[in-house]
Order: sequence, then C-alpha cells, then structure tokens
Amino acid sequence: MNKTPKKYRSIYIYLVLVLATCFAFEQVRYNDFVWDDIQYITENPHVKCGITRESVVWAFSTTYASNWHPVTWLSHMLDYQLFGPNPLYHHLVNLLFHIANSLLLFWVLKRMTGAVWRSAFVATAFALHPIHVESVVWVAERKDLLCGFFWMLTIAAYIRYARCPRIGRYLLVILLFGLGLMAKPMIITLPFVLLLLDYWPLRRFRSPWQGISKVSPSPDSINICYQSSTPWRLIYEKIPLFILMVASAIITLIAQQKGGAMKMILPVDTRIANAVVSYIGYIAKIVYPSNLSVLYPHPRDSFLTWNPIASVIVLIFLTISIICLSWQKRHYLAVGWLWYLGALVPVIGLIQVGMQGMSDRYTYLPSIGFFIMVTWGAAELLDKWHYRSIGLTISVVIVLVVLPICTRAQVKYWRNNLTLFGHSLEATQNNPTMLYNLGVAFTLIGKLDEAAICYTEVLRLRPDYPGAHRSLGIVLTTQGKLDEAIEHFHQALQLETDLTGVRINLAFSLRLQGNFNKAIRQYREVLEVEPDHVLALNGIAWILATHPDPNHRDPNQAVEFAGRATELTNYKNATVLYTMAAAYAATGQFTRAVATAEKALELCQSPEQNVLKEEIENRLVLYKAGKPYIETQ
Repeated sequence: MNKTPKKYRSIYIYLVLVLATCFAFEQVRYNDFVWDDIQYITENPHVKCGITRESVVWAFSTTYASNWHPVTWLSHMLDYQLFGPNPLYHHLVNLLFHIANSLLLFWVLKRMTGAVWRSAFVATAFALHPIHVESVVWVAERKDLLCGFFWMLTIAAYIRYARCPRIGRYLLVILLFGLGLMAKPMIITLPFVLLLLDYWPLRRFRSPWQGISKVSPSPDSINICYQSSTPWRLIYEKIPLFILMVASAIITLIAQQKGGAMKMILPVDTRIANAVVSYIGYIAKIVYPSNLSVLYPHPRDSFLTWNPIASVIVLIFLTISIICLSWQKRHYLAVGWLWYLGALVPVIGLIQVGMQGMSDRYTYLPSIGFFIMVTWGAAELLDKWHYRSIGLTISVVIVLVVLPICTRAQVKYWRNNLTLFGHSLEATQNNPTMLYNLGVAFTLIGKLDEAAICYTEVLRLRPDYPGAHRSLGIVLTTQGKLDEAIEHFHQALQLETDLTGVRINLAFSLRLQGNFNKAIRQYREVLEVEPDHVLALNGIAWILATHPDPNHRDPNQAVEFAGRATELTNYKNATVLYTMAAAYAATGQFTRAVATAEKALELCQSPEQNVLKEEIENRLVLYKAGKPYIETQ
C-alpha cells in the first residue's frame, strides 16, 4: 500500500509532462516548412517516393546534405508516405519524439537515482526550455530528436545491463547506440557519458579517491549490482561502443568533406577561441534564453582579445570549483558538468562545419548535464534553507509557467521563412547569411524589390558573397535590368566554386539581352562539365531552333539537344516539351511540333504556368499554319 501513492505520483508526472509540452509547442500546428526543409523533404525526390527498395538503398548509401544518417532519411520517407507534403503532421511527429524523449529522460533518471522530484524537474526543464524549440519545430532537425530518442533508449538498456550483465543485454546496448549513430552522429559521445553514469549514480566502480555519495539511490530504484570494478575494466567493457564511435566519426568526416560542409577553413586559434566562448555562451542561453536565433554567424577574427581569455578563466574556475565540491561527495556536479562539456565536443567548432559560430540545436542533449547539476545542487541547498517552500514555489513557477510562455513565443518565430529570418536578424548583428535567406524568401513570394534590398545589404557586409551576387542577378534579370544582372553574374563567376548555376542564369540574361552567341557559349561550357544538364540542353536547343540569324540557327542539333532533355525529364516537363516543339517546327516537322506543343499544354496545370501556357498557345497557331517560331532581336 505504501508503494501505491508513489506509483500514481509517477503517472501524474508523466501526464503533466505531456500536457505541459503540448501546451508549450501547441502553435507548431500553424507552422510551415522552413529553410532547408525543402532540401530535406519537400523537394527531395527520394523522400517523396516514400519507403521503397530504391529509396532505402539511397538512404543507406547517400551522403546528401553532408551527412550519413539513414535512419533519419527513413523517418522522413515514412512521414511523406503517410502524410504527403502537409507540414502539420511532420511537425506533430517531431513533437511526439520530443515528448517521448522527455518521458524517457524522467524514467532513466528516476531508475538510476530514485529521486523522483529531481528527475521530474530535469525532465520538465528539458521538455519546456525554449532553447530546444529549434530541434523540435524545425522538421529537418528530426535527426536531433531521433538522436535523443536512441540516446535515452541506450541508457535505459545500459541500466538493465548494469543490473545484471549478460551478453544479450549488452548487444541491445550496442544495437541502440548504432541506430543512434545512423540518426545523427552527435550521439558519438554517449560511451563517455555511460562511464560518467558508472561513477554516479550507478556507482559501478570504486577508486581510492572516490568517497561514498550522500545522495544514494532510494529503495524503490533499481537493484544495481555494486560489485567492485576498476575504471580500466569498465573502459574495456565499452570497447565495442568505441569502435562504432570511431567508425561513425570517419564516415561523418568523409560525408561532410564530400558535401562541402567543411569548406570554411579557419585558423586553429580562431576555432579554439570560438569553442571556449561558445561553452560560456550556451550556458548563458540556457540560463537566460533571449535573442535565440536559427543561426549565430561565426565571429571569425572579430573576437575582442578579452572575450576568449575571460571565457577560458571562467571555464577553468568552474571546472576546478566543481571538482573540489564533488571530490568526496556531490558527485552529480562532476557528472553533470562533464556531461555538458563532453556532449558538446563534436559540435563546439574545433572542427568547423558550416558557417555558424553556435547553434541552439546543439544544446539538445548537452543541456541535460547542466540541468542535472543545477537541479541536484539546488535541491541540496534548499534542504538547508529556512524558506525552502518559497524557493520550491519559485522553481516550479519558472519551469511550469515562465518556460512554456517563452517557448510559445519562440515557436511563433518559426511560422514561416519570413518570420524566422526576420527574427534572426533582430536577434543577431552583422548576419549576412540570414539577410541572404530573407532575400530568397522574398524572391519566392514575388517581392523582388524587398529581395533586392536584402541582397544589396548582404553585399555591403560581405562583397565576396557569391550567392548574393547570383541571386541579385536573377532578381535584376526579372526586373529587366540586364546590364546590372550580367555584371553581378560575372562577379559570381569569380567567387563561386559551383559555376554551373551561375552560367545558366548568365546565359538566360544574355539571351534576353539579344546576345545569343554569348549565351550559347555559356551553355556549352556547362555541358562540357555536365553533359546531361537539362537547363543547359534546353537553353541551347531553344537558341539553335529560334536564332534570328539563319547562319547561327541549327535545327537538327536543336532537335538532338531538346530530345536529350525530354528523355532526361521523362517527357513530363512542359518547358522542355515547349522547346522540343520549337525544334521540330524549325526542321519542318510541323505535325510532331503540334503534337508536342499540345502535350506541353496538358502539363501546364498550375497557376504559375499560366504565362508559359499562353506562349505555347500562341506558338501552336504558328505550327498549325506551317510556320516555325523565330526569336527577334
């Protein structure tokens, strides 16, 4: 009978966790896909195919998006197969994983320590903290949530193994850790965290300098085997996990180098300076989560001299203080602190991946160590405080009221690209990447003047930003400012590493300017590198079929190029079929030209294709009259 209230107490905690998390993230149902959700999901043909034999093979073999995470790809494929492109359900699946991670965190902490309320406090802070909004409401960050899911399951399996070591139970630990590595390699530090848990709270080994913790597991916690084991034996026990860890690290480095994620090469001292500053910066964001941004630009060489020095001093002071406090007791301080420091190592920037200096999503798992350290420490202090009830009330209000309100506000910023990038610009300074992405968002909804302002401001901050030159060139082309557009494309050619896209846009601008020969030259340069580039094949075919100068017109070659483009697009691209019809008409094959143009008309279903549809209808009149279409100067 005495255990019955405790059983219901845990059930009530689970229920409060679920309801509070749903309340905090409820507005995610209004959110759209943002930023690279397009790359990951909505425009990824492999994901849109759902779970098929070909897509599964692709998931396990690709390093697309500079990562190897087949479990994450399979998750997105299943979502798309079940829900299609509706963002609501993709967001809800993310939220369900976050709720599951929060419940699992409460369970594993309670099982290891027997401290129900402290475990509940840590899990609630983890569930409701606004710094975790990025991991939850960004659909492409499903990998964070899956990594956390397998992180928790691996610890749960390890608890079971530690209670009664058996080979079958250990194989389950290895399996779950391996699945986590295939979701996101940030789980790579988990074997070290398991060693920390061996120290506290599992207490699987004793060393000469370790005292007996005064915070012992209560009688209702699991019955861990406390047989004496040396640290070396426990390390030896985890060799299979270390082998998987090393293999994953190698695969990840290869994938990121291949995908170009490591192309921003920074001096070693700059990376170290950013790392130590970030360690303190993440703590500041956890303690006071204001001005959260989807991207914090890397400071590069703009550090003030005192900034990294002060961060190093603070880190050393905190580490020494924590070691001293946890030497004989309070082992939770050392475990929590080392959990926080160690779990951040893969993403702290010592190996620079991407253009960010910090990212909120990187705190998803490391923050747990900080929450453990603060929660257990605060509980010990409150036990000795005369006004303990006041302190507990304030803590509960902060976790159950303040954090959800802040999280709800943060979720709103992720409503769409405009709100997300706009808020990021307000939260940070000198952020050309966010300015550029805001320009792209304006471009996609047709607000070209606003987009041009964004791109121009990017180039003021970073004149060597190739994407801004290219995108501004596209906007200026659309606005009919061809001379300015061509100048920006030429500047992009001098800066861009991937020249194909720039040449395609430059060729299109040259064609609109009446400079067909220069446009052909650009298309041919693209085809020398990528013989099956559909846009280049289609562009050169159009010019060769419709060139105003008969001496430069080559209808037969136009049919060859257009024919290859139609094959590559499976005869389902209206623009390519439109060009194919013009090529047939140029060779006098008007019956085939009419049939091809009519097929192109059938494919023009969306409102965005109304202009193309009108052009095809006008050309059909010519082809039915036995006349080809010729461009004019």
